[in-house]
Amino acid sequence: MSQAKEFHNLDNPEDGLFRELADGVTTRIFAGEQAMLSIVSIAPNQQGKMHHHPEEQWGVLLEGSAVRIQGGEEIAVKKGDFWRTPGGVPHTMRAGPEGAKVLDIFSPPRPEYRVAGKGFGTA
Repeated sequence: MSQAKEFHNLDNPEDGLFRELADGVTTRIFAGEQAMLSIVSIAPNQQGKMHHHPEEQWGVLLEGSAVRIQGGEEIAVKKGDFWRTPGGVPHTMRAGPEGAKVLDIFSPPRPEYRVAGKGFGTA
């Protein structure tokens, strides 16, 4: 049995399940049984909607610069910075002037992210 379907590329725009989260904020989702990866692209100076969900989330800033808004704080992040967001904590991200690319990791996988569509899917 081929393992090819288990291999992906961060820079392939055709890879993964596409969702438009907000104006200027898109993601490509890769779901497994116990974890889910989301490659989020944020246009320059754009921001997602404040939201929360029960799943734990880790994030890594892959490119650009941004401000992580989480739990009532705003924290500037640069390439290579990573963070944890416990379930239920309100959060969002605002990209800097060059935009941002973020790798989000969810555990367990978010059910609403198993389908293409629009929005964050939660409050």
